[in-house]
Amino acid sequence: MRQYSRHFSAFIGQLLLICLVLQFSTTNATRRHVNFVIDYVNVSRLCHNKSLIAVNGKFPGPTVRVTEGDHIIFNVTNLVEHNVTIHWHGVLQVLTNWVDGPEYITQCPIQPGRSFVSEFQIVEQRGTLFWHAHIQWLRATVHGAIVIQPRHKPSYIPSIKPSHEHIIILGEWWNADVGDVLQDALDIGRGYAIPDALTINGYPGALYNCSQHLTQRFRVTKGETYMLRLVNAALNFPLYFAIANHTLTVVEADAEYTQPLETDVVMLAPGQTNDILITANQPEGNYYMACSVFNPNSNIANVPHPNISATAVLTYSSSLASNISFSQLQLPSLPAFDDILYVANFTQSLRGYYAMNIPQEVHYDLLYTLSYSFLPCPTCQLPPYPGQRITTSINNETFVLPEISLLEAYYNHINGVYETDFPEKPPYEFNYTGIEASDIPTSNLGTKVTVLEFGKTVQIVFQNTHSLGYDLHPIHLHGQNFFLIGEGFGNYNASLHASSFNLRDPPFRNTVAVPSGGWAAIRFTTHNPGVWFMHCHFDLHSTWGMNTAFIVKNGQGKNETLPPPPANMPPC
Repeated sequence: MRQYSRHFSAFIGQLLLICLVLQFSTTNATRRHVNFVIDYVNVSRLCHNKSLIAVNGKFPGPTVRVTEGDHIIFNVTNLVEHNVTIHWHGVLQVLTNWVDGPEYITQCPIQPGRSFVSEFQIVEQRGTLFWHAHIQWLRATVHGAIVIQPRHKPSYIPSIKPSHEHIIILGEWWNADVGDVLQDALDIGRGYAIPDALTINGYPGALYNCSQHLTQRFRVTKGETYMLRLVNAALNFPLYFAIANHTLTVVEADAEYTQPLETDVVMLAPGQTNDILITANQPEGNYYMACSVFNPNSNIANVPHPNISATAVLTYSSSLASNISFSQLQLPSLPAFDDILYVANFTQSLRGYYAMNIPQEVHYDLLYTLSYSFLPCPTCQLPPYPGQRITTSINNETFVLPEISLLEAYYNHINGVYETDFPEKPPYEFNYTGIEASDIPTSNLGTKVTVLEFGKTVQIVFQNTHSLGYDLHPIHLHGQNFFLIGEGFGNYNASLHASSFNLRDPPFRNTVAVPSGGWAAIRFTTHNPGVWFMHCHFDLHSTWGMNTAFIVKNGQGKNETLPPPPANMPPC
């Protein structure tokens, strides 16, 4: 049953959880110790030296390599002047909700000069995920890849036999302090100063000033196949990625196998990962790989973005990397920054690896609008909306972080920390994808959650709205993977669109890129008790309030019940 249990989870969540806990709580599980020291490090990019916050002196941080079933003992020491937390993005945290990591959701932050030891197991997951800070905007520099090897190769996975692998983390670089960038945006109530460069593994590449000598090289041997483990760790931009003259074959998305998809260009929203196969089948030489921004909001709402691609070089082993003439290398062809049709075609082409059953019955049917809105701000005087600051909301609710963690409040029955009446449907209805400027809804400030019974099926349709301009919103759900069963443009209409849902082979993900000017539908089963954050993975949108949380109640017995907190939880 092991090789199918991941897919059984869609409709018999209780049985899955019992099986997984019994299977991986054995004494012979490999115990792996991971030590993170968060400290300042001096880094030079774009002719500019700065001190930034990093882990173990590395930017990006160290890759964590584990095997499915491993028991992880994770120790983080905070040596900087800021509070920190670390989130293991996409790790399911089965019965270990306490160490999931988002600030004031599952834990209070790790204060300066303190350490926190957490433990969890990797349960029924394999592929590429990533870890990152989950507080303020520290994720800009505090992040790294997670590589999960399968303990036993399941019979249903694709025939993946790469010779080697390369980890490729896409990100951003600011010459200024990222904390100052965030604070300036909050002070003026508008957007933020865009990054000075895009990056590949922390380096902008040869198209930027003072960067040719720092351009990353990835060496390959002609005729061999390689796995590229691709992570979008950027704060606020979806990114295209391509390699000149080479075909990319997507075989995993968010650490879940997909049917092989050949493409010239992939698009990843912040928080998403892809495992990609390439074959070194071109004439020996050097080839640019590049990433650029997908920004459908640029023309509509004048949202700026970096317009220079980050680059690295794919170097065949017989070529002399030291003799690269960057001006003679050809960039891969990337779509236009606002090509919503290309992005929709790419995301809708991803399929789960084989036909699988997903729940046909829906117990909770939710419709969530994703919107911009305004709140009063006496110090915000920029036109065209003086006296107002931009916020974001889900169903007109702008989320406010509590002063103690939601999980602590829930577990200890502390009143007054949150409310349980998060709306199931948008209270303010309008033509969501129309163009009327008057349809900018107001929002309510608060800390509202949704309570779900254990072992039930949840369907959420995320409806993008035009308020202040369309945008692609990457919505990430903690603690529960979901099936992406449908998406489209315009306003969602259940009588028209539900019949087109893919209930046969949808991809299984942890982050959905809700289409610009459209909608996306997901389903998941509540088989993991605890408090699980759901938020936009644009850090600015999350800071502005595009968040909520689900409380999944306990089921029956020990293996369906959230355990007590570890003894060393950080204090508030």
